Amino acid sequence: MLCLCALAPLQSWAFTVVIDAGHGGKDAGALGLFSQEKDINLKIALAVGKLIEQNMKDVTVVYTRKTDVFVELDERANIANRNKADLFMSIHTNSTAAGKAGTTAQGTETYTLGMHRAAENLDVAKRENSVISLESNYEEKYEGFDPSSSESYIIFELMQDDYMKQSVRFADLVQGQFQSYAGRVNKGVFQAGFLVLRNTSMPSALIELGFINNRTEEQFLNSDAGVEKMSRSIYNAFKTYKGDNN
Repeated sequence: MLCLCALAPLQSWAFTVVIDAGHGGKDAGALGLFSQEKDINLKIALAVGKLIEQNMKDVTVVYTRKTDVFVELDERANIANRNKADLFMSIHTNSTAAGKAGTTAQGTETYTLGMHRAAENLDVAKRENSVISLESNYEEKYEGFDPSSSESYIIFELMQDDYMKQSVRFADLVQGQFQSYAGRVNKGVFQAGFLVLRNTSMPSALIELGFINNRTEEQFLNSDAGVEKMSRSIYNAFKTYKGDNN
């Protein structure tokens, strides 16, 4: 009897990626001279998702938001977990401390979950985590976590991240593409205590696209060319990452 098993077409591994546009709705995020972080994050998140949907038919793209709405931090992680995502990426735009308009700070950074290793990493985490104060009953929901207290971040020293190696691999690829394809300054891959990453049960990374209070970077990130360069960079990194994990 002839076995036709070997003639069956090879099937690509189904893959789910969750793309999180940071902030939104009543939470504007960082402010630039003429734009808000939440809008930059959304434009690039949607552009990344569109590239994946158009070019990688075996990938399911899930968005935490597709419009200007407020999504609580724990719900962003819940969306990824409910969809059994294989990768979670959270897209943000950086800023220096309040009151330092016209900063000369520039470049991209990508973070994975971990205890902060330097004061500047802690500052970024505190800024991104401060959004929980806009949520009702956040003290109970986040088990007493205080985003402004350094002591609260000790929790991350005790956490075991089974997906750290894969998270760092994706983060490295993103940073490499930002540098080689988009021509951005590569500030590196870091660890920090981001609440949005804490409860995700898959490899995950938080991407900082550039500094909104750097006038040149703000203009770039709001331009059509900037959106194309940054979204294509993330897409290129994702394509390589998925290929490595097939």
